[in-house]
Amino acid sequence: MEMKSDVMVSKFKRICVFCGSSSQGKKNSYQDAAIELGKELVLRNIDLVYGGGSIGLMGLVSQAVHDGGRHVIGVVPKTLMPRELTGEIVGEVKVQKWLGTLDAFIALPGGYGTLDELLEVISWAQLGIHISRPNACQIIIAAPRATELVEKLEEYVPCHERVASKLNWETKQQLGYPQAQEIAR
Repeated sequence: MEMKSDVMVSKFKRICVFCGSSSQGKKNSYQDAAIELGKELVLRNIDLVYGGGSIGLMGLVSQAVHDGGRHVIGVVPKTLMPRELTGEIVGEVKVQKWLGTLDAFIALPGGYGTLDELLEVISWAQLGIHISRPNACQIIIAAPRATELVEKLEEYVPCHERVASKLNWETKQQLGYPQAQEIAR
């Protein structure tokens, strides 16, 4: 990352944040983390893609990014519109399942929906949907503070091991499957 006239230039343009939308968390530290992350995205000139809600941690992070002058895009499936969009809308809202390729994903505290979204993007990373090469490993990065987390993301280089292919080949050998040339005969 480089500095241009007191503004940090990140390798990221848009980061998606998954987090709770029904309440502001059981701990004040959750609220602080959401606001801190929003401010860190602004500091690094990164736009936010999130679940579109204006309450809970989702509302806090989106409001911090919006107040900092960055672009905020809420992505809400049509079936969740009445539940997620209660109160004032922050930024732009798109009614659809997904918004295309994003640069990174961050999860803050939330419930089953947050966990579901996080596991979905991990699966997509393994399939190469959001990471240029499939079978990426070491794809989860954790840090106690937003600044440290985004710094780690900036430095991250995916490790691509052909884990699935190797496992598939070893399993076939152990099960006694015929070699490819034996099948062709």
